[in-house]
Amino acid sequence: MTNLVETYRGAIYPWHCDHMGHMNVMWYVGKFDEATWNLFAMIGVTTAFLKENRRGMAAVQQNITYKRELLAGDTITVRAGFIEVREKVAKFVHEMRHGVTGEVSAVCVLTGVYTDSQARKSCPFPPEIVERARGLVRAYELPTS
Repeated sequence: MTNLVETYRGAIYPWHCDHMGHMNVMWYVGKFDEATWNLFAMIGVTTAFLKENRRGMAAVQQNITYKRELLAGDTITVRAGFIEVREKVAKFVHEMRHGVTGEVSAVCVLTGVYTDSQARKSCPFPPEIVERARGLVRAYELPTS
């Protein structure tokens, strides 16, 4: 296992599966998105925080590597960490694993930009958010198997 923090735990249901019988890509994206908001909450970027401060987050890049298929009835965990935190930008990784075997099913690397929701442009993260996020920075290498 990695030193990433758990951000999601769930199950694969039949309606998550496509005509080939495995979880469809749209559900990987959805589960990674849920994990993202749990990761952000850990550093203080919650819905309430964003509304109160008239701020937002914008995903500007997302890359998913699919390693093993998931089937209806499988359970999963997602673990995450920040790879890099800059003044206005956070790059982070999610690792989705099969809940029983521990095998990596998919890895998602995202880049998000902190935004002023009124001006509709990027702005600096508050220092306390940067500090908390940097506390979750992890070196990460994509699993080869």
